[in-house]
Amino acid sequence: MPIIIGGCGEVEKVAIPAQKFPDKPITVIVPFSPGGGLDLTIRSLEKFAFKHLGQPLAIINKPGSAGALGWNELAGSPPDGYTIGATSGEMLLLSLYGSGKYNYITALSPLAQIASVPMLLAVQADQPYQTLNDLVEYAKKHPKQLKFGNGGMGSLSHVLLEMLNHGAGITIEQVPFSGGGETIPALLGGHVQLIFINPVPIKEHVKSGKVKILAVTGEQRIADPVFAHVPTFKEQGFDITINNWQGIAVPKETPVAIKNKLAEGFKAIINDPEFKENMEKFGNQIEYLGPQESTDKWIDDKQKLEKTLQESGILEQIKTQKK
Repeated sequence: MPIIIGGCGEVEKVAIPAQKFPDKPITVIVPFSPGGGLDLTIRSLEKFAFKHLGQPLAIINKPGSAGALGWNELAGSPPDGYTIGATSGEMLLLSLYGSGKYNYITALSPLAQIASVPMLLAVQADQPYQTLNDLVEYAKKHPKQLKFGNGGMGSLSHVLLEMLNHGAGITIEQVPFSGGGETIPALLGGHVQLIFINPVPIKEHVKSGKVKILAVTGEQRIADPVFAHVPTFKEQGFDITINNWQGIAVPKETPVAIKNKLAEGFKAIINDPEFKENMEKFGNQIEYLGPQESTDKWIDDKQKLEKTLQESGILEQIKTQKK
């Protein structure tokens, strides 16, 4: 079943503004390692923070447990608006496994969605398989010889590989890392043979000829010229259609006036023409969406993911792997 993970909304209406907020730098928790797609997107916001929020952003990476360590810290932070966090569609997966400290859908409030991002299946350029079907045939002839680097047990990349294993009738071994950024050097060094990654951190390696992309998870091909030739999974006969999203959230109990001020500031950043231009250079597709409907969409997306993963048997498989 195809899944598009996204969100949208409007700023809550309140009568009392946050008069002095913010009057010091705002900490942003990124729940993955440096160099990954979400990390690079959040660092792109940093340049425009003072212009639109009046204070700089202090970015802190807290990788581990497929994002759970960082999101747990965010959910448990003082709800004063000075600790916020990067979010992604992977956050919804963690609540399905029943292993998290918090239910992030109820523990966090979204401020904005920044982008909707397809995932790419990347391999070293010198590998013998030139297409997705070549890879599948190779995996069938060499069972359990290929290794896949995921961004953590239970992460979206982990789920995508299990969907490929299930759909193609193959077995590729999973090797967990603390985030997508760590899987790239592992791929380049030959420690793993394939990874799922978003376009931003892998683009230069594709341009240099070190990495080739076999498939994209979106409904359509990516418009960026570097990736425009890459067919979707759907085009190649595989029902894997998932766009991850990237956003910003705060602890649920943050006062409404502060949430609104932050939401308005991030909306201004995301709509800034220079920010849009920077994101397009990376290959990210801006898809701004606001707070309230994002909350509704989180719930809807979780239900879609749960249905798809249960029907395929992948949900129980991943729960077992995570124990």
